[in-house]
Amino acid sequence: MNKKELHDTFSDLESQAEATLNIIKNMKEELSHLTEDNHVLRMENQHLRDRLAEIMKQQSLEKQITDTGMTKSRLNLEKIYEDGFHVCNLFYGSRRDGDEPCAFCLEVIYGERK
Repeated sequence: MNKKELHDTFSDLESQAEATLNIIKNMKEELSHLTEDNHVLRMENQHLRDRLAEIMKQQSLEKQITDTGMTKSRLNLEKIYEDGFHVCNLFYGSRRDGDEPCAFCLEVIYGERK
């Protein structure tokens, strides 16, 4: 190889190295953008999962309300009352004499419906 060919070969190698370096820089920038986008999407995904869990919890609470519009806990109190026991805070747990109605118990069971 003569000096001109050697010089031309070095010039070609230099231009190829610069082109390769530019490609690497572009790939690095693209990777940086993709990593940032991935992080943003992961955060958004987590927020959506949290919101979905909130909605599911709210729906499960709404399912506790029956056709009568009463929650399971109020239905349980109603059943205890129908079995002949007081559910009010004044006489809780004591038997109702002759199954007479108790205004306090009825207020606990049926009062303040939402």
